[in-house]
Amino acid sequence: MYDPLASLRTADGPEFDLFLCGTVFLDIIFTGMAAMPTSGTEVMAEGMGSSPGGIANLAIASSRLGLRTSLAAAFGDDDYADFCWRTLSEQEHVDLGRSRRFDQWHSPVTVSMAVDRDRSMVTHAHPSPVPPPDMVGPPPRCRAVIVDLSHVATMGVPDRPSWPDLARKDGALVFADVGWDPSGEWSTSILDQLASCHAFMPNATEAMAYTRTATAQDALYALADRVPLAVVTNGAEGALAIDATTGEEAQVPALRVAALDPTGAGDVFGAGLVVGTLAGWPLENRLAFAALCSSLAVQQFGGSLAAPGWGDIADWWHEIRDSNDHSSYGCSLKRRYAFLEEIVPTVPVGAVHRAAATIARWADVEGTP
Repeated sequence: MYDPLASLRTADGPEFDLFLCGTVFLDIIFTGMAAMPTSGTEVMAEGMGSSPGGIANLAIASSRLGLRTSLAAAFGDDDYADFCWRTLSEQEHVDLGRSRRFDQWHSPVTVSMAVDRDRSMVTHAHPSPVPPPDMVGPPPRCRAVIVDLSHVATMGVPDRPSWPDLARKDGALVFADVGWDPSGEWSTSILDQLASCHAFMPNATEAMAYTRTATAQDALYALADRVPLAVVTNGAEGALAIDATTGEEAQVPALRVAALDPTGAGDVFGAGLVVGTLAGWPLENRLAFAALCSSLAVQQFGGSLAAPGWGDIADWWHEIRDSNDHSSYGCSLKRRYAFLEEIVPTVPVGAVHRAAATIARWADVEGTP
């Protein structure tokens, strides 16, 4: 496995690069649907897959990019849990030392239906017997953590430190995200926690709602006043960011790809950004790399298992670098990703490639037995 942080490793360094805490779902994903089913109708899907989802999207995406990743999550005692545990620990090399299994607890399940560039989901879940944050205790020593501000105990309370506070005190960088607010209130108190964070990575809709601004650019400026590294993803428009620690401001466009399944794309982007930040890359390269990882993921179905590995990234760069495409867009890609030329030669032959997402005996993918 290629290690992007090899030059940073020391005998007394952190045991893990990234620590995560959250809920693992079994994701069942239907793709290639012409439209969503209406009442009383049946719609055929061209493809389907199953994979660990929820926080597993981040864990798998990070591990495939070479980060030593540890996850605290609850697992049931059913076959779904067996599949998710085995996939994470044995196939994807995610440490589950702080995860626990519970008897007679049904694994959370989400059915995702992808149509065009969007998706709809149905979820069945029971509360975890022990909330994942309660499993953590003092978190392991790590370089970074990623937290969802809407699903973590309030950070920055002196007499009630949350597990991200403890990780930060031990030297970890806190990367924060935030989910959709179904209440529509978009309380700005959520943003008060950014004082305890190194980075914040919302999408444009969330960023504008929380900052009460009308454009992604204005939202970015508002967030940059609160957190050292502010990043706003803006769908087909790409991503923009300001890093106060380096004095950089950057914006990169999205790649032109045919999106098959957007499940987990934001998680893959976040994993790519963490890799680039920990490796000390310039901000523009970090954004470009994260956008590339996300674009590679959406071209495959399967959520977490569609996340690219370094083998996929090396293959993509060689194809772009050696292509005869002299269009403005083709030349832009070659310029924008020229930094990969210094990285890809050190990626070993046979480096990690993404897996087929299936719980069945064979992958339901055209051309695969």
